[in-house]
Amino acid sequence: MVGGEVKQAIVIRRDLKMGRGKAAAQAAHASCEAVFKIIYGGHPRWKAWLDEWRIQGQKKVVLRVDSEKELLEILRRALEEGLPASIVADAGHTQLPPGTRTAVAVGPAPSDRVDRITGHLKLY
Repeated sequence: MVGGEVKQAIVIRRDLKMGRGKAAAQAAHASCEAVFKIIYGGHPRWKAWLDEWRIQGQKKVVLRVDSEKELLEILRRALEEGLPASIVADAGHTQLPPGTRTAVAVGPAPSDRVDRITGHLKLY
């Protein structure tokens, strides 16, 4: 047991003006990729956070940034703090050019640690 709330923050670039379905798909890609990193990464603390997050109902919050620079800064800070994190680069099949960075997931991790990275952001 972690001893507190565990959550995942998904951060999406608003400047890309993606359609709702596209944004939802990018959020799902980011969320899943972060979970895959935990499952296959062999990091025991991250695995404990994942297990607790699943038990607690997989709390997620979807937030926004207005640029690729801001998105990359969220990723950098999360990794620097030792949190599981992932970034999505779009395949370019529909609305965006290939390689467009669209979303980052931070966590699942203890909520207070996720909030240190994303707590200043607004809801998507």
